[in-house]
Amino acid sequence: MKKIFAALGIILLIVIGYMVYGTFINPKSPKGVATFEKDDLKIEVVYHRPYKRDRLIFGPAEDKALVPYGEYWRLGANAATTFETNLEIAFAGRALAAGKYRLYAIPEADHWVIALNEEAGAFGYSEPDYDKDIMRVNAIAAQLLTPVDPFTIDFVEDGKSLTLHMRWDTTAVAIPLN
Repeated sequence: MKKIFAALGIILLIVIGYMVYGTFINPKSPKGVATFEKDDLKIEVVYHRPYKRDRLIFGPAEDKALVPYGEYWRLGANAATTFETNLEIAFAGRALAAGKYRLYAIPEADHWVIALNEEAGAFGYSEPDYDKDIMRVNAIAAQLLTPVDPFTIDFVEDGKSLTLHMRWDTTAVAIPLN
């Protein structure tokens, strides 16, 4: 009986070790952090950066797209993507209080619904509690001439405007921030 429990314990340790290694030590989708700092404002997006790996990224579910149109996407891989601001800002023209939020999308062919949700820190595999969404905005999905891989989120400042960019494969979405 002791040998059975010992064998089960060893198997359990191996499985846990493999999961920890794949998720935290050497993930297939490494962690990415996009930050913007100016004067007293600090904005940070924490996400994981999946690679294309010869897959159809955006498209219909029946075409086996990795990110099917009309379905929840955590904006990356592994843990849910977070968006944090230390000051109140305008997110796509709407007031957003300082705080940390779960950021996710529902992509469509010509636009994405971008949502901010109160459940920051949740694991990304499960869909959010949609009743905790504090904001949803529509953003135009633009086609890129040059593919981007891996998935990338960054900030672009142009004069007095600031934009949050999300790009992967041949699709790009931008959200104005003020």
